[in-house]
Amino acid sequence: ESILTLANELHRPDAAFLAPDAAGGSWYPHSFLAPLEQNEPWLSSALRRVYRCVEETEAAGIGRDRIVLAGFSQGACLAAEFVARNPARWGGLVVLSGGLIGTGQTEGVPPEDKRFDYPGRLDGTPALVGCADRDPHIPRRRVEQTVVVLSEMQADVDGRIYEGLGHAVNRDEMEAFDRLLRSIPAPASPSSDPHG
Repeated sequence: ESILTLANELHRPDAAFLAPDAAGGSWYPHSFLAPLEQNEPWLSSALRRVYRCVEETEAAGIGRDRIVLAGFSQGACLAAEFVARNPARWGGLVVLSGGLIGTGQTEGVPPEDKRFDYPGRLDGTPALVGCADRDPHIPRRRVEQTVVVLSEMQADVDGRIYEGLGHAVNRDEMEAFDRLLRSIPAPASPSSDPHG
């Protein structure tokens, strides 16, 4: 419910906002920087929940190129991980204080339970990745790494680091989120030609 309050900051009355519930109020029990197995089976369950939401949206006639996955904190990490694991031309990705999940590839520091070399392309998916420079939960290095990985997957990434802010969403991010939503073209109207 709290993430839906952000919808009030976005000026898109024509958009539908869906917010799936995390079981027990948490998508996974440990830090997003923990080895993947420590967050299983919760992480896989969370990713399946998001996938079901996408399927329901597609069944309603809305294509992936009009679906924006967004989140804050754990939800941001989940959105980033979901899009990276399910490459397509999405309507957008908004990662507010988050990054890709897993211990990741850190130069010279074992263990490396996951390499951030996802197969597939995001084909110009617009992505906003924003975080404070000293967020107590999200290391700046992971935010920067997420920007690089998404860019390598051919997303059109707008990475923003904010100085002196904590673990919160700020006005600049919300304005960029709003612009991202407004950049999605309106759906094509059905042809008025009875033969077309």
